[in-house]
Amino acid sequence: MTANHVVLGTGAIGRAIMDELVKRGETVCMVNQSGKMDEVLAGVEVVASDLYDPARVKDVTRGAKVVYQCAQPRYYEWPKKFPALQKSILDGLTGSGAKLVIAENLYMFGDTDGVPITENLPYNAHTRKGKVRAELSEAALAAHRDGKVPVTIGRGADFFGPWATISAYGSRVFSRLMHGKDARIALSAKMPHTLTYIPDLGKSLVILGERTEADGQAWHVPNDLPRISQGEMIQMIAEEAGVEAKVMVTPKLMFSMLGLFDAELKEIIEMLYMYEKPFVVDSSKFEKTFGMKATSRKEAIKETVKWFKSHPEIK
Repeated sequence: MTANHVVLGTGAIGRAIMDELVKRGETVCMVNQSGKMDEVLAGVEVVASDLYDPARVKDVTRGAKVVYQCAQPRYYEWPKKFPALQKSILDGLTGSGAKLVIAENLYMFGDTDGVPITENLPYNAHTRKGKVRAELSEAALAAHRDGKVPVTIGRGADFFGPWATISAYGSRVFSRLMHGKDARIALSAKMPHTLTYIPDLGKSLVILGERTEADGQAWHVPNDLPRISQGEMIQMIAEEAGVEAKVMVTPKLMFSMLGLFDAELKEIIEMLYMYEKPFVVDSSKFEKTFGMKATSRKEAIKETVKWFKSHPEIK
């Protein structure tokens, strides 16, 4: 099968892109290391490939109109492996004619001291992973300017939704509440904190792939308003799920202690600045340009609770 759309990475973001493309009747190929994927939609091909090899990237994306980059190394391997992964993808796509849509987060901006994060803020990363994100974003847009690969970037905040089990609002919040346990959040239940609904991120990335005016730029994908705190979000989740809104706020010292035994948790420590002050993302540029609004928070929570209830094995 020759697919018009190739999705690199089959995690929650890749799945959301797949869902949106299938709704639109597009041909889709999903790519990961194993060539296996649970609950694949009918007609979608899943193949294995080593994305660190430009020749393999070229082969697996041959004939594609749009390629979506959602693959990433393990969290603790970002500084060592992420630049090599993206370079391989850019090299493999150079000259192919395919457009590259990259899913990113907002680490490159660093601590904005509560100022809403817009696309025109300067990169001011002070963390290892933030500096990696800045490097990746700059390299991708440079490849676009140099005429190697058409590139556009969609950025989301901490995300939640179906399949988002390892995010800050995955198994640590939704799943624990579903099982009658306390939701685990970082540092403060009172600070405003923007969250991105995964299906909205997937739809936004597909829109960026379709629209030529998106090219050569980064875009913050739609997030629902008004801004609410982590505690208010958990209260809404609990009400939808019909459970008690139990919350455990994890202090920085606890992350430091747990990080001694868990490489993934250790990597969270440098990112905790996002929970010490208001973390607010401005997505008005995307909304005005493409006419898309975020799914209402109530509806997004309803669908996410429904998904976690249908997957009780996730704890």
